[in-house]
Amino acid sequence: MFILLIVSLTAIIIYQYLIHRNQQRVLTSISEKLQQIMKRSTDEKLLLQTDDKRVKTLLVELNKLLDHNQTIRAAHNQTEDSMRRMLSNISHDLKTPLTVVMGYIEMITSDPNLSKEETDVLLKKVHYKTVEVLNLMNKFFNLARLESGDIDIPLTRVNINEICRKNILTYYDVLAAKGFTVKVDIPEEPLYVLGNEVELERILNNLLSNSIRYGSDGLVIGLTVRSSSDMIYVDVWDKGKGMNERDQNRIFERMYTLEDSRNKLYQGSGLGLTITKRLIEQLGGEITLQSKPFERTIFTFSLKRLNF
Repeated sequence: MFILLIVSLTAIIIYQYLIHRNQQRVLTSISEKLQQIMKRSTDEKLLLQTDDKRVKTLLVELNKLLDHNQTIRAAHNQTEDSMRRMLSNISHDLKTPLTVVMGYIEMITSDPNLSKEETDVLLKKVHYKTVEVLNLMNKFFNLARLESGDIDIPLTRVNINEICRKNILTYYDVLAAKGFTVKVDIPEEPLYVLGNEVELERILNNLLSNSIRYGSDGLVIGLTVRSSSDMIYVDVWDKGKGMNERDQNRIFERMYTLEDSRNKLYQGSGLGLTITKRLIEQLGGEITLQSKPFERTIFTFSLKRLNF
């Protein structure tokens, strides 16, 4: 009986030792694989055959952490790419008008035979280009403040119908001169949103000017206000050349411009839509884009509806 007890205890000890050794081997394997994944910055997962429920749970949680880390790394890489592109575009957009300004000033200072009329013309061009640089720098500053949360936008009850009507009317002369057909669909019933009148005018100004610039081939521009029980939707659309799926996915990025936007006809800083998106988010809304070239390119932003 005593011998049987000794044998049983010995068997238990050996069994526990084997389990412990197997666990050590599994944990060592997990540790080594995890180090490899982190060192190489790959998208691999921890895959290991085991019957130990605790180890399985550990693997599930570690893979969740790896997913989270990979998401953060991808976002970081995207931000770095965006910053590099932004710095490159900032350099281009500031260098071009400043080079022109320097050229005009050199003409004024190096040619004593310039008449007063000729000098005045050059000075007006210098002034125009200087204002262009200042406006661009203000856009950079405003975007930086928006993204840092340094702007406090008070929200109040705003009649979105009136703001939309007023903003489309400010473009009447421009649209008429360019030969646009304007289609406006704004309900007679007053619709109110939780927003800010000044920022909503900036948003509409950015969207309308964008549609005029890039939708000129279609010569049709539209503004529609729609509502549901708890939301208000504003559509700004055109029938211009639109954009491909790649551009649609990136159009709200900082400094992203369409391929031909460096053409003088379509020149833009690439900041307007980014600022628009940030402003709408500050107002608690969202903005989306759908585009079918020469059929309809539509920007839709939504805001919370107030029913009182």
